[in-house]
Amino acid sequence: MSTRKPIGTTAQTGESCPESGVWQPRGYTTTAPIAKGNRMPPYDGKAVTWVLKQYA
Repeated sequence: MSTRKPIGTTAQTGESCPESGVWQPRGYTTTAPIAKGNRMPPYDGKAVTWVLKQYA
């Protein structure tokens, strides 16, 4: 069984998502569901740091 990345894990735009869950771009209130292995998207037309808020 693989261990989950901890809540608060960060990933940059363009990186592979390290954990399926609800992610929030740092400095914004929006959240987005992103699946593990998907590419982390830009937000508001910019590269951002995404923070894992909850597990899928």
